[in-house]
Amino acid sequence: MRRLAYIDWMRGLACVLMFQTHCYDSWLSSEARKSAVLVWSQLLGTLPAPLFIFLSGTSLALVTERLRAKGATPAEIAKTTIRRGAEIFALGLLFRIQEYALGYRWSPWTDLFRVDVLNILGLSMILMGVLCWLSADRRPTSASALPQSARTSRIRAIFASLLAATAVALATPLLWTTHRPRHLPWPLESYINGVHVFGNPQPWLFPVFPWSAFAFVGLAVGFFLFTNIAKCYEGLIFVVLGGTGILACFLSLKLDASPIELYSSYDYWHTSPNFFLMRCGILLIVLFCVYAWCRWGLAQLGFSPIIQLGKTSLLVYWVHIEFVYGRLSILPKHQSTVRAASAGLAIIFLAMLLLSLVRTNWKNRQAKAPRPAARLSPELK
Repeated sequence: MRRLAYIDWMRGLACVLMFQTHCYDSWLSSEARKSAVLVWSQLLGTLPAPLFIFLSGTSLALVTERLRAKGATPAEIAKTTIRRGAEIFALGLLFRIQEYALGYRWSPWTDLFRVDVLNILGLSMILMGVLCWLSADRRPTSASALPQSARTSRIRAIFASLLAATAVALATPLLWTTHRPRHLPWPLESYINGVHVFGNPQPWLFPVFPWSAFAFVGLAVGFFLFTNIAKCYEGLIFVVLGGTGILACFLSLKLDASPIELYSSYDYWHTSPNFFLMRCGILLIVLFCVYAWCRWGLAQLGFSPIIQLGKTSLLVYWVHIEFVYGRLSILPKHQSTVRAASAGLAIIFLAMLLLSLVRTNWKNRQAKAPRPAARLSPELK
């Protein structure tokens, strides 16, 4: 199995968890919603968004390292990553327009400005691109000194990312309560604290505070995995990361029980830095488990549907929404039993897997297709 396949596996896992959350939420009847199925579904549904945003950081670290290996300058790397972030952000805006158009007549126009996962993914990538550029070693170096320059940039980026994540987590409770930027129009304030049109920040939206912090943590972890020690002792390093995740969870509970109060308004489950620490710990534990599964588990045996979904996570996210929440829903909304919704979930999974395979095969054929010879301009003939 290729190295770093665990990133695709984690993305695919996030897709599967997202499918089940959306399907049960959209289709279960009021009676079926009283069952334990919905409770567990919603609990597992808290993982996909942090996973996607965390993995955007690890993926950006991977892209940055590849560009460095090809000799790209810090400015060129920043341009590439920031442009990709802007593309994702633009897709998020386009997705909101599509959702409004398909739900026309019953969707409020304010939904056009709702801050969703794609929006924060794009913004986080832009912020990470800026951070990598600011922390890069831009001293003139010879070809022989480039590896040392890359190591310096990597170490700087790790510490800068952790510092940025800490700053975002610590500022979140203030920006959601006592220091809200109320002077801003609600579409702009919503990107800071998810207020939307409700007068108070909403925990089901995805503003920069606290969600971008997961991306910065992912960026730090991604760069750490490219350090020499991580490459030499890969298995041990992942065990250490998993152990760090467990310690982070215990520390979160310990800090929550502490009598010391830093904020006048404290909400552990939504804005608290302690809860953010807990979720980061869970992400590190998941990272270790997925790595172990990909290296020593059944993921080694042939085709992996989860990895396949992870390769096209943006596409399947975009498409499945319409067949679950949109007008093209394959089951009547809020009218299904647990059994019917589970059958619908299986159909969605298989359909998205097929779509992913079609997309990947088409992309591979395009890459292998012979390119026409470039024509010389009259001046060069």
